[in-house]
Amino acid sequence: MLMPKRVKHRRQFRGRMKGEAHKGNKVAYGEYGLQALECGWITSNQIEAARVAMTRFVKRGGKVWVDIFPHKPVTKKPAETRMGSGKGSPEYWVAVVKPGRVMFEMAGVPEDTAREALRLASHKLPVKCKFVRKVDEVNADESK
Repeated sequence: MLMPKRVKHRRQFRGRMKGEAHKGNKVAYGEYGLQALECGWITSNQIEAARVAMTRFVKRGGKVWVDIFPHKPVTKKPAETRMGSGKGSPEYWVAVVKPGRVMFEMAGVPEDTAREALRLASHKLPVKCKFVRKVDEVNADESK
């Protein structure tokens, strides 16, 4: 399970997820990517489940990059606890994802294989996603 080695503060505010991703919104390492279409929190377990689904489908062929990391702690109070007495203890870690963020990337496999692997990964995630290619982004930049 992914989590930071150490953090400055154990508990964080929940924050808000407005706007679109300005960084991490292009395929940087691989040829194909999985891009978020809506905002949300993705837990470390969901990231791992998506990664396993991708690598299993390509039978350890090609290369997979995970471009998101869960930096945000989510706290929870124990069940049947009265209100008050401070904030709960950290339960799990999440990555904050905004629309346009490329979460996973792949290279070294044919496009139809990558498309199916990323489709399987998207079913493990709580946000709507779309398949993107590096060549699409290059052509879009040249046409401007």
